[in-house]
Amino acid sequence: MLSPDQARNGRSVTHSGSLAGAPSRLSSQRHPEYSKLLKVTDRLTFERHRIEYDRTGRYNPLTDTEFPFCIRLFTYRHDDFTAAMTWHEHLELWIPIDSEVSFRMGDRWIKVGSGEILIVDNLKLHTVVDRPGLNARVISIGFLPEFVYSLGSPSYDYYALLPFFNHQERAAHLVRRDAPLYPTMVSTVADLLECYFARELYFQVGCKANLLRLLYALAKHFWVSESLQSVMVRQQATAERLKPVFDYISAHSAEIIAVGKGASLAHLSESRFSRIFKQISGMTFVNYVTHVRLSRALRMLRESPVTIGEVALATGFSDQSYFDRRFKAAFGRTPNQVRISIKSQEPARSSQLASDKLE
Repeated sequence: MLSPDQARNGRSVTHSGSLAGAPSRLSSQRHPEYSKLLKVTDRLTFERHRIEYDRTGRYNPLTDTEFPFCIRLFTYRHDDFTAAMTWHEHLELWIPIDSEVSFRMGDRWIKVGSGEILIVDNLKLHTVVDRPGLNARVISIGFLPEFVYSLGSPSYDYYALLPFFNHQERAAHLVRRDAPLYPTMVSTVADLLECYFARELYFQVGCKANLLRLLYALAKHFWVSESLQSVMVRQQATAERLKPVFDYISAHSAEIIAVGKGASLAHLSESRFSRIFKQISGMTFVNYVTHVRLSRALRMLRESPVTIGEVALATGFSDQSYFDRRFKAAFGRTPNQVRISIKSQEPARSSQLASDKLE
């Protein structure tokens, strides 16, 4: 991961060709605030999307307990990013700035246009959907709820967080560029980026002030009402109740895990457990276990020299042909195609490493 200083002082990622960035550049003329954001991002470095996650797909970039906030700048290119389905405890705003990107959350696919602001349903497994020609820079803003609200905070601090918790079965929380408050939001994102990467004295205060301004605009946009406070409380309590289930799946993903086992760990009936589990994770219990296995299989294919058959067995698939079908359904490529792709990239990566050392 790039440090803020590296992002500020490093060179911007150069994109091959100009078509990917053209739509956002042209439309920025209609939004001076978006043009401001582009000018800020052009001074920053975007790293290739590479993230670490555990067997359940859990991803945790927030290691500073005193300042549980971070901004990561990623480049997503076709066949060159971490394609696993992941989830995380922190709340996240996700903004592509060069081209439209397809984003999957649970069983839903969302098209996010350049400059649009997506509130990620963080407890659901999610990922970018790969496609030929994919080449986009993305801003990821992450923070823990307690950065905004904690015990002892006034009740109205809840309001700023409600758009992140009130997903349920509704449409994705996405701010389009024609929204009345969009200029305020995108201008605030630009200010937030400058404050975070400048790292001046007391920058943490500036980051929190800008984040609160952004959350206030988001809350107004989604017309969050006072009566929805209970939604956040219920979902937090439910997620905590399911924690033993997620932990068990992480430790035993290669074994046969029945719905009844999950229900007993959560101390719920099978029918209630199945309903609640889908609300929280975005998919059925069986599909979640399968995705955990497939995420582990993807990592093994990238990092281990063992055969594809051995990967299938190690991740709980006794039938390799079934493993191949499920893997392709999840990632758009067969395990063998992933292996071939990795081998073809090795010379280019070695050349890039040598070039970086020379610089």
